Amino acid sequence: IYEDLVGTSYQKISSKGKKIIYDSIVIAYNGHDGQIRKSGEAYIHHPLEVAKIVSNDIGLFYISIASAILHDTVEDTATTVDDIKAQFGDRVAKLVSELTDVSKPEDGNRATRKGIDRAKLAGVSADAQTIKLADLISNSKSIVKYDPSFAKVYMDEKRQLLAVLTKGNSLLRALAQDIVDSYYKNNG
Repeated sequence: IYEDLVGTSYQKISSKGKKIIYDSIVIAYNGHDGQIRKSGEAYIHHPLEVAKIVSNDIGLFYISIASAILHDTVEDTATTVDDIKAQFGDRVAKLVSELTDVSKPEDGNRATRKGIDRAKLAGVSADAQTIKLADLISNSKSIVKYDPSFAKVYMDEKRQLLAVLTKGNSLLRALAQDIVDSYYKNNG
């Protein structure tokens, strides 16, 4: 699984790094167990795809790979940032925390909540923004294909999000921008 996930970077990852990646897969797999995407596939495929994008496409360090795998666990499972900190340390916990939405349903409608989360993401680290760009790439492809009625709302949100993701990897930012632009070119 490592070689598929991290590609040519596999040989460069220490035993400690491989263990952290493995443990992050176990936590995400167990946490997301039973969750299904609109595509019909198990949810775990999404965080693994995000991790694969950040590892294969831009060769991020194992801390970022593990954080990519865990990026939805605090939002979508019983796992907490404290749980992640206890098992993976401060660096992984910080990235996962940066990637976790802070808005709550009581904050208002979807547009208001997404605005709150977008403002937070504008101030996070470059690595967190890079993982968010990979997340945007993975989700955009899936949502456009499997939920076209929601895609318009989603892609409007992603267009606004790209305006604040200025510190993330420029190659992933360009790819994300191309996906959003292509959507609007093909869907008005």
